[in-house]
Amino acid sequence: MHEHLFFLLLSLLVLSYGLFSKRLLQWNISGPMIFTATGFTLWMTVLRDHVLSFQSEAVQTIAEITLILVLFSDAAVLDLRQLKANWRLPARLLFVALPLTVIFSTLVAHYVYPSQPLLYALLLALILAPTDAALGKIVVTDPRLPQTVRNTINVESGLNDGIVFPVLLTVLAMIGSDASQAREGWVGYIAQQIALGALSGAFLGYAGARIMRKALDHRWMERRYANLAPVALAVFAFYFAEFIGGNGYIAAFFSGLFLGNADNVLKEHVEGFAESEGEILVMISFLVFGLAFIPATLPYWDGKALAYALLSLTLLRMVPVVLSFGLSRVDVFTRLFYGWFGPRGIASILYILVAVHQLGSIEGHERIFAVASLTVVLSILLHGLSAQPLALLYARYITQNPSEDKKV
Repeated sequence: MHEHLFFLLLSLLVLSYGLFSKRLLQWNISGPMIFTATGFTLWMTVLRDHVLSFQSEAVQTIAEITLILVLFSDAAVLDLRQLKANWRLPARLLFVALPLTVIFSTLVAHYVYPSQPLLYALLLALILAPTDAALGKIVVTDPRLPQTVRNTINVESGLNDGIVFPVLLTVLAMIGSDASQAREGWVGYIAQQIALGALSGAFLGYAGARIMRKALDHRWMERRYANLAPVALAVFAFYFAEFIGGNGYIAAFFSGLFLGNADNVLKEHVEGFAESEGEILVMISFLVFGLAFIPATLPYWDGKALAYALLSLTLLRMVPVVLSFGLSRVDVFTRLFYGWFGPRGIASILYILVAVHQLGSIEGHERIFAVASLTVVLSILLHGLSAQPLALLYARYITQNPSEDKKV
């Protein structure tokens, strides 16, 4: 398709969805649903014989910039002081449920696909580990739900992609290395990537926040640029870390974490950008997902892929979450509510593209990537449709059982 026609359709899609977005949400139809479906429909009707390669430079660039902004903004909006005061529930999800989910998912993937190497089963589990609260946005924004529940789901979604990503890099390095490198080369490489990425990102985030704060206080910078400057810092942190031998994505995450917690005003500007301009990039990623990745993996969607995808969204997520609360006073309904609202969305899509970029292709392991894409598609649909009804049901449950509100 001619690039001008593509951008014409993209602009019409953004405009059309923007005009009716509130009405569509009343019908439980989300932006990711619309953009993914449009991308796939575009392929079915216009590009059937011209599959857009997800290894193309344009697709990889969109994925790279979007992942930088997602990691940066997710980290920037986290309030470490509030997290310190209310850390127990998010900690259970991040440091008990998340590892259990990865372990269970890896074992099941290896059982379902015994011909695939164990590292690829682990790669699949890691791709599907991070959650995306935006797919059920009402759950983290509806004031009728307990603040603790909303904060816990939001914190989990904001931190789990940053926790999973270094492990994903390690697995990709192990897969991509030969036998000799596996013994000696990749361990030091990954340690350098993580250390330099984290340190450079933390320094640039904190220093950048101080400089921007001073510029705002002395009126050196116009207020309208306060939305753009932090985003420019995220991109700068990425490329600076890459230049010195660190990992740029980890640098973007840590720069956001330190900038957001160094200055509340800048945090609000990052949040404002993420909810407007940044949202466009996220929606474009869903469009590309429907246009490029679904067609490439669709021939490998079968009964096994469907079974694993459903398990990934239900038992492989919900059982670890229920177990992670142990003997705490959190009731079963609340545990299941936390367990269900672990949607797989933009982070999983971008991790798929990072993995394909690092490995060069999906050849020989198409079924693993097909399962990942099918799981995301089902999550977009099921979590989008269920978010509002289940949020209302849970709010009604809390209203009828006010004593449970203090336990969540």
